[in-house]
Amino acid sequence: MIDHRENFAMAFGTLAAHKFRSFLTVLGIVVGVSVVIVIASLLSGVKANVLSEIESLGANNILAFHRSIISTGRPTREERMRRPLTVEDAKAIREQCPAVQDVCWIGVPFTARISVKYKENTVRGGDFYGVSYNYSSIYNLKISNGRFFTQSEDDHRMPVAILGPETAKSLFLNSDPVGKQILVQGHPMIVLGVAEQSSTGSMIGEADNYVYIPYGTFHKLMPWEENHLLYIQARPGMRSQAMDESESILRLRRKVKLSQPSNFTLTTSDMIINQLNSFTAVIGLVVIAISSVGLLVGGIGVMNIMLVSVTERTREIGVRKALGATKRDIVLQFLYEAMTLTGIGGVFGIIFAIAISFIIIFLVPSLPATIPLWAVITGLCVSIAIGLVFGVWPARKAAQLDPIEALRYE
Repeated sequence: MIDHRENFAMAFGTLAAHKFRSFLTVLGIVVGVSVVIVIASLLSGVKANVLSEIESLGANNILAFHRSIISTGRPTREERMRRPLTVEDAKAIREQCPAVQDVCWIGVPFTARISVKYKENTVRGGDFYGVSYNYSSIYNLKISNGRFFTQSEDDHRMPVAILGPETAKSLFLNSDPVGKQILVQGHPMIVLGVAEQSSTGSMIGEADNYVYIPYGTFHKLMPWEENHLLYIQARPGMRSQAMDESESILRLRRKVKLSQPSNFTLTTSDMIINQLNSFTAVIGLVVIAISSVGLLVGGIGVMNIMLVSVTERTREIGVRKALGATKRDIVLQFLYEAMTLTGIGGVFGIIFAIAISFIIIFLVPSLPATIPLWAVITGLCVSIAIGLVFGVWPARKAAQLDPIEALRYE
């Protein structure tokens, strides 16, 4: 009968007798496992937050943009040459599509980074958007303090603003910002309201650090900004029809021929989720391929050190065989030792990855890093499997030693 506890005890004893050598042997496995888990934690955290925010967009909402909503690289030349969508496009969709309930539009200044000031406090680098008066109802943006601006304030280009909660906290600390005047890029604005803290930040902003102003005011301040993102709200149960109607209107207005593909993108929340899943899957495969190199190096190191161990312990093997140990006993002894060695490397890799993830969360709170249980289990199982695979040859070599020759070995 196989005594697993004895095999493990012998394995731990051997590793304890050669601590530094064992550490150097499994260093590649530690690095490989920790890289996989850290990347998996970052991807899982980002994906969970993005999915949560995308789902909050609403099942009936459609996003329209002249380029891809989610891009895995630089836009193509054809995308860069596309004409942006316009406010007139949004109004045409709202008026001519029976399945569409409402449409809002957002001015998206990709190059503009704002400076917001209140007395001595200044916030730099936040996001700045001009949104139509119905943005809060379509996107379901909740106001925790004050109110959203009205259609009249949008039409009359009133100098008013809605602050993200992080922006409000940085500028006003614990005081009430509603009704107070701030400077946005040097322009005076009256704060009408502060948005509620969200779990992930704004869909088009970053970590609740943003300023929304009426689109009319935005266009007055930045008439050169032409990029628009359209939120199309379909009537309940009519999203597919609303999407088809919107696509037809936009193709007609943008003079796209029947034989040509659309020079704009219509996207729903589930389509974005599918794109995101494909994107993260590709990144995951790349990370696994890179970390596999470290794991392969670690496996070769384990095999090498186990071959050395077999040579060093030739007399021990001979004694065990003389006392009645079978080839199977010898094979299992060395396999247990190899798997224990790599398993310990996997455990250290997991601990190292968890420490790195917590450091990332501490240093960059806006960058989510949640450690998935599947990554931890997979990392440990893979490390043990490496010991099993790369320990087979040394174990078989040890088992095939002639006991008489082994006892004579010096």
